[in-house]
Amino acid sequence: MPVNIPRSLPARRTLTDENVFVMSTERADHQDVRPLSIAILNLMPTKIATETQLLRLLGNTPIQVEITLLAMRSYTSRNTAPEHLDAFYRSFDDVRDEKFDGLVITGAPVELMAFEDVAYWPEMCEILDWSRTNVHSTMHVCWGAQAGLYRHYGIDKHALDAKMFGVFEHEVHVPTARIVSGFDDTFFAPHSRHTGTDVADVEAHPDLEVVATSTEAGLYLAQSRDGRQVFVTGHPEYDRDTLAGEYERDVERGLRVDVPAGYYPDDDPTQRPRHGWRSHAFLLYANWVNYGVYQGTPYDLDLIGVDGAGSAPAGTDPTSPDD
Repeated sequence: MPVNIPRSLPARRTLTDENVFVMSTERADHQDVRPLSIAILNLMPTKIATETQLLRLLGNTPIQVEITLLAMRSYTSRNTAPEHLDAFYRSFDDVRDEKFDGLVITGAPVELMAFEDVAYWPEMCEILDWSRTNVHSTMHVCWGAQAGLYRHYGIDKHALDAKMFGVFEHEVHVPTARIVSGFDDTFFAPHSRHTGTDVADVEAHPDLEVVATSTEAGLYLAQSRDGRQVFVTGHPEYDRDTLAGEYERDVERGLRVDVPAGYYPDDDPTQRPRHGWRSHAFLLYANWVNYGVYQGTPYDLDLIGVDGAGSAPAGTDPTSPDD
């Protein structure tokens, strides 16, 4: 089923060319189903690229999805045309009285700053607190995951000795968790960050479970035990060339940066990068949309956050013999 996006959004042409099923509002209005309402809080400077990456993944599910793009009111992006933001984005003030089946919170290039020093941290706290009552399930990505773990559970990030940069192998620790349904025992995913979250801190919290980690990259996937909060410390949404673009940018700036690990054949940046994480990226988002959102959200959006409405999103399958 398609993701419902405006006809003039730049991502639409790219996704259509890739044969991703997208739909206009006019066509969606003639289908007798309630689409899932999912908001994307896009904090990345490369907003159009990030929109396309996330919509590609959200458009590969059997459920119609209606997207709302959100930007911070307390910070103006310097890398995206104001006309694009005005045409396609809403502010938190516009939606604070609305409810959503799902919310995706992206990463942001502010990870080396203390949370409280980020210009839009007060607004971020508002949104994170609001999400607990107005959103059925939230997917937090990279810095968004760190911010969510800090605000909701008091788990802080820490600076790394060197940038975690490349594509790393990960191991699934909770194969019965619905968020990794269909995953292989091991899988690959990209990371691009200067900070990390200790696995032990997440394991020690009674309301959280660690679902997947990497020997090299550490924590990758965790969730609340009811499945309503999902935390992904990497960037499964990245395109084949995204890490290459970041590497070339840093080299041009004269920064000391290593070649992304496990990315170029023979670590040779003149060669085409491998794209070995695509299938698990699609599966991760499909599982979240299906099990984390669709299977639990109430039909009436107004009932989200009301005790007894809907059902808890699927976390770990209680019927599995391995549980």
